[in-house]
Amino acid sequence: MARILIVEPHADLRTLLDLVVRRLGHEPVVRRSGEGGDPAELDAGVIEVGDGSGLLAARRLRELGRPVVLMGVVPADDEVRAIDFAAYLVKPFPLHRLERALSSVLPVAA
Repeated sequence: MARILIVEPHADLRTLLDLVVRRLGHEPVVRRSGEGGDPAELDAGVIEVGDGSGLLAARRLRELGRPVVLMGVVPADDEVRAIDFAAYLVKPFPLHRLERALSSVLPVAA
């Protein structure tokens, strides 16, 4: 089971992302912003890049070699593309795309 950081400013979407991560057999670590906690204790991230804290969290995870799935309401700009992300999802997106992206970078949970 992987510990997956979820950074999403909207409570309803955080709840939905939490459910997707749990359905895949992983442990969500939900935060409204990317601040706090030790990125070394996380295995991956699902991160909204619309604010600076999400980008900071994504960069920290990538520095540690952890995969990140990024999402936003607009396509990735140059600053976001500079992060070596596993997938970038433009909102709104079907949940199966998030499931597929996470499954491609994480071992199947037992």
